[in-house]
Amino acid sequence: MSDIHPDVQAALDAARDLRHRIADLREKINAIRARRPSPSGAVLPEVDAMGRLTDLYLTPGTAEQLGNTKLVAEIMAAIAESTADAGRQYQALMEQDPWPAAATVESVAVTS
Repeated sequence: MSDIHPDVQAALDAARDLRHRIADLREKINAIRARRPSPSGAVLPEVDAMGRLTDLYLTPGTAEQLGNTKLVAEIMAAIAESTADAGRQYQALMEQDPWPAAATVESVAVTS
């Protein structure tokens, strides 16, 4: 039978807890979505926390009504707004304290 020193066990437990907290934070980041309409409201993109376009909605007839140049401008404006919003959501998440003081682990010195 192999007994683990209490300090080593505490460090292993802290590492496991940290892995779970990191996984939870990643899930929250992956759940961030921003949908900000274009100036006309005809275009609605969906952007994730990293600014990647994940979906794009156009109201019926938008492409025909706006023409190429105006449609591109609407899409780009809506993506820019959505990306900024996703960035704000990400920043707000990062400004929260994901490691409350009660859950922090003090450094453990292993002595022999």
